[in-house]
Amino acid sequence: MPATPFIGFFGAETVPKVRWLAVLIRVSYRSPKSQAIDSVCARSDGDTPMSATPDLLGSEADNLLNHKCSTIDQSMLTLPGPDFVDRVYSLTDRPIPVLRSLQAIFDHGRLGGTGYLSLLPVDQGIEHTAGASFAPNPIYFDPENIVRLAIEGGCNAVASTLGVLGAVARKYAHKIPFLVKLNHNELLTYPNKYDQIMFGSVEQAADMGAAAVGATIYFGSEESNRQIVEVSEAFHLAHELGMATVLWCYLRNSGFKKDGVDYHVSADMTSQANHLGVTIEADIIKQKQAENNGGFSAINFAKTHKAVYSTLASDHPIDLCRYQVAGCYMGRAGLINSGGASGENDFGQAVVTAVINKRAGGTGLISGRKAFQRPMQEGVKLLNAIQDVYLDESITIA
Repeated sequence: MPATPFIGFFGAETVPKVRWLAVLIRVSYRSPKSQAIDSVCARSDGDTPMSATPDLLGSEADNLLNHKCSTIDQSMLTLPGPDFVDRVYSLTDRPIPVLRSLQAIFDHGRLGGTGYLSLLPVDQGIEHTAGASFAPNPIYFDPENIVRLAIEGGCNAVASTLGVLGAVARKYAHKIPFLVKLNHNELLTYPNKYDQIMFGSVEQAADMGAAAVGATIYFGSEESNRQIVEVSEAFHLAHELGMATVLWCYLRNSGFKKDGVDYHVSADMTSQANHLGVTIEADIIKQKQAENNGGFSAINFAKTHKAVYSTLASDHPIDLCRYQVAGCYMGRAGLINSGGASGENDFGQAVVTAVINKRAGGTGLISGRKAFQRPMQEGVKLLNAIQDVYLDESITIA
């Protein structure tokens, strides 16, 4: 199914500083999830059509496709749907141009009109160095190929740096919604440090016609307080200028690893990070999919409740992800899970992650390295495989 063609028009809104914004429209631990991926990957060659999802999932099909959630019932959630902007975002204090930008994103690409999102993020040239990111497929040193992959892959939007999107804005900003990532953690400082700093401004994103801006906060890091203030102010301005906001809602602290378990992906701690993210009015939350639980108790900090580990979540990956959705105001802000690093079994991992997200009540996937660290047409197939999970009506909310 080809990508939805772009249909656009410009609207102008008066904003502080007498700016005019062109609003683009139509633009050692083995977790349960890891075990599921291992089972699926043995059956995935990257060419299996997603209409055969149960066959592709193999022995994990029943566990993932027929799981019944007995923790947080789906009736408590605000679920994705074609009317999500009207039903949810229109009730908020978001300015009308923000609703228009959100609708443009939700209406674009193969998932247009479903309420689900498939985004291509390529900011790894800064976050992981350009050599480490693009050496597997050097065509992506060229920004145009990043945008081409998003378009040919049927994505709702392309997320990248100010420089990447600015380099091709006049050719593509009216053909696919742009999501400008404002801050980054660069690796050229020696010794390496881990801090998100602003590389671009909200005004620059607005001037290139972006539909949205994105930013990362490293919750739990020494710099997190400053980042929260910076990103909150940036998101407020973005809303004033008519753009949607997406938060990379990550944990970062060496103390979050204990006894061989990485609690950066614990359901309790990531859900709390999500809750902080929606507090600064992020419209969409990007989060790593939960692989364990009990981080607060294991590390012995902050506060929690025994129900978080009994009645509100189990060790099933769908239930862990659902608790992440709960942190997003029970789904009023969409949860998109990240696709993770590229490896030997990318198609299998992508399928598992998408099924878990959808059945948990999430809003979609944002997958980058799995798609661009391979030939473009294979990347298109991988993005389409993710999208097919959300287009498959037989894959229901647990």
